[in-house]
Amino acid sequence: MGLFDKFAPTAALYNQLENAGANPFNVAFEQVLSPTEARIGDRAILLLGTNNYLGLTYDPAVMAKAIEAIELFGTGTTGSRIANGSYDGHIRLERALAGFYGRKHAMVFSTGYQANAGVLSTLAGKNDHLILDADSHASIYDGSHLGHAQVTRFRHNDPDDLAKRLRRLAGMPGDKVVVVEGIYSMLGDTAPLREFVQVKKEWGAYLVVDEAHSLGVLGETGRGLAEAQGVEADVDFIVGTFSKSLGGVGGFCVSDLDGFDILRVTSRPYMFTASLPPSVVAATTEALHQLRTRPALRRQLRDNTGRLYAGLADLGFSLGPEPNPVVSAIMPSPEAAFTFWTRLLEAGLYTNVSLPPATPKGMALLRSSVSAAHTLEQIDHAVDLFAQIGREMGLIAPAQVRAAQ
Repeated sequence: MGLFDKFAPTAALYNQLENAGANPFNVAFEQVLSPTEARIGDRAILLLGTNNYLGLTYDPAVMAKAIEAIELFGTGTTGSRIANGSYDGHIRLERALAGFYGRKHAMVFSTGYQANAGVLSTLAGKNDHLILDADSHASIYDGSHLGHAQVTRFRHNDPDDLAKRLRRLAGMPGDKVVVVEGIYSMLGDTAPLREFVQVKKEWGAYLVVDEAHSLGVLGETGRGLAEAQGVEADVDFIVGTFSKSLGGVGGFCVSDLDGFDILRVTSRPYMFTASLPPSVVAATTEALHQLRTRPALRRQLRDNTGRLYAGLADLGFSLGPEPNPVVSAIMPSPEAAFTFWTRLLEAGLYTNVSLPPATPKGMALLRSSVSAAHTLEQIDHAVDLFAQIGREMGLIAPAQVRAAQ
């Protein structure tokens, strides 16, 4: 028996996709021209699956800061901050994040995945409890298993089920840490955060909110769902990423809890990973400045999101429950999702295929993510392609039938 034989079922599916020329896992762009456009060979591709919510990857000020940092500090740090020390940029970015959120403490990780892995595996030890929303991101699950806490799941977005789980844990030793997300990455739905706050306060738990997909999207100043729902003071830890609205790579955690900095010498994913290179840190710091000073980006993102969501809903596609920058069309099967994705790409539109176990309730999703950089014409073109292919595949009603209804 070979080492990789245990992956035979996955390999068979992968090879099937390769042979059919419909493999969404090996798309390679020869050129990326802007936040919304790329090229594959000689074909122009409209990007609708990049999570580039504010379109800052090509912002001139952001790029200039990255170039300047490379010229001053080189291309990388070649080690962790524990071993090789912090660069001035790391410290300035953490101060900027703390100031943005109005928190005492901020800590930067090398990826958003590591932020969840590092925070959750360290906050909850072997005598503690992590209570997770069932639809939590893989990084939350992996972080919870990296530590030694007891892990309990509650039904997605269900405050009553969370209360029931905490009630069962009442009187048991150890801290209780509840983990939810601002916007969930598969269906684009938001958490009922006010209700979760009431439950966590009633049972004396701590609350971690992953705002990866809601930073720069929700709230009056773009701080996320906790700001939008007016409960920031009751959220103990906010975790997020730089790879969505800030257009880079990396992750962070902010908090007001005293003693927070001990995480720097107790969190293994922080201690034993090379720190972010100066160019990324400088670009992220400038992107955060752009987020803070250009609220028009958020308004444009909201308008674009509403336009795509309404356009697909009017066509008859089943979508997630609310219009956020993640807009997922629910497909009847994985095969339909792959076929639809392939035909969209052939027509010049790039989206994402999302399948179980990454998706809730075993759904097959065709997942789009909207950017403030998209033009109205690009959004309308994407809707037209969904309409054309959806009708050809029999997934939505023909145009004349819907017009008569």
